[in-house]
Amino acid sequence: MMIGIVVIVMAGSILLAFWAGRAVRGGGISDFLVGGRSFPAWLIYFLAVGEVYSIGTMIGFPSGIYANGASYGIWFLGYILLAYSIGYFLAPLVWRAAKRHDAMTVPDVFGRHYDSRRLELITCVTMLIALVPWGQYQFIGLQVVLSNLGLRLTPVQCVILAGIIAFLWIAASGIRSPAFVSILKDTFMLLGVVLVGLAAVLAAGGTSEVTGPDVISHAQTTMGGQALVFAMTTILFQSVVFYLGFGGAYVFPARSERAVKSSTVWMPMYMLIYPFLVFASYYGLKHHPGLDDPNTVFMVTAKGLLPEWMLGLVAAGAALSGVLVLAATALSIGGMVSRNLVPNVAPAAQRRWTVAVVAGFLVMAAVLTLTASTLMLTVLNLVYNLLAQVVPGWLAVLFARRVRAAAVATGMVVGVISAVALYASGVTKIGGINAGLVSLGLNLLIVFGWSLLSPGTRRAAVAQQGARAESAPVAVAGN
Repeated sequence: MMIGIVVIVMAGSILLAFWAGRAVRGGGISDFLVGGRSFPAWLIYFLAVGEVYSIGTMIGFPSGIYANGASYGIWFLGYILLAYSIGYFLAPLVWRAAKRHDAMTVPDVFGRHYDSRRLELITCVTMLIALVPWGQYQFIGLQVVLSNLGLRLTPVQCVILAGIIAFLWIAASGIRSPAFVSILKDTFMLLGVVLVGLAAVLAAGGTSEVTGPDVISHAQTTMGGQALVFAMTTILFQSVVFYLGFGGAYVFPARSERAVKSSTVWMPMYMLIYPFLVFASYYGLKHHPGLDDPNTVFMVTAKGLLPEWMLGLVAAGAALSGVLVLAATALSIGGMVSRNLVPNVAPAAQRRWTVAVVAGFLVMAAVLTLTASTLMLTVLNLVYNLLAQVVPGWLAVLFARRVRAAAVATGMVVGVISAVALYASGVTKIGGINAGLVSLGLNLLIVFGWSLLSPGTRRAAVAQQGARAESAPVAVAGN
């Protein structure tokens, strides 16, 4: 029964993807990558939360609480809440920058704003290094979730089917597929999480028996010292990267700045799923102590509490979550390769190139998952730290007038090298401060310190252009 439910839901998602592309089939690269910049606020909302709340939410949040207690939950919830507040002000400006430069990728924005092919390439390579393991993690997450829920699929079958479905979504309608499928995904993900959380509360005999002071140790609910410093600096660091690192993929397709801003107002509502994840986490901590792999706590709890048909709903939500982010990531990578990495690809051929790159990435990620997944999982921890290195460039584009392209490029390279070096040496925090914030700080110092000492050509900052950026792309002076 479980596999039947998953098959029906995934088949429905493919039909929905083809339905979403019915009106724009055969359209140009703008329709394919950014939906012709036509998405209303409600669709931007579903696209954003669809990509943000991925299979990692079902795995990472409960496992973090299971292994580390309150400190993990505090910074996880804190950074998302702060990110929404920051995004209310910054996300519309990100859209404005893309509209102003007729950009479909972040490297498009940077390269055109500074009239610098070198900066475009450096930005493209930085984001590719970060996004490749992020996309591949979805394959790994699918294996972990579905195998522990008891779905009778081998790792090879799981990876192949996920890759085929992701490719069909993207080939059908580009960015429209993740946008519309995210509505289906959110329905099943919310249902699955709520079912497991409620089952945990009912099985325990009430919320006080799951999260009350009599059943949770003091160490699981308090933190101080370096743990508190790490939580606070992580909240600050990841909240900024949330929109300025990941945000382009779900901001660029909006029809206007107003649509972007309106979508951010309702995003905190999605956080209502977290109490149910907390219930599942602490129930698992009490009833399934000493798990060899904390990543399995949500699935182990679900298997112990739900009948098979309900597990099918949970598995469907998990499968849709993983494939959705995988597809969106593959599309972002395909767009950057066809538009920014490979020179002189004609606009008419960019859609074909993007589809080909999507297929190549999915095959490569599938092979790596089956042969070197452990290695790739260790690289995953670098994703946020690497994506953070485009943040100073975004701040310069949005707010600064006299920043040099060379300063942005140099800061990005130094930030990437320092992030990799800190991780390779096993340093995750310095004096309690998140190491990602340290590498980002070096990048910021170079970008704005250099520009203070040697200002570049005067350019109009995007934030100072006003709403007229919504009407037409504006040409900018070169460096």
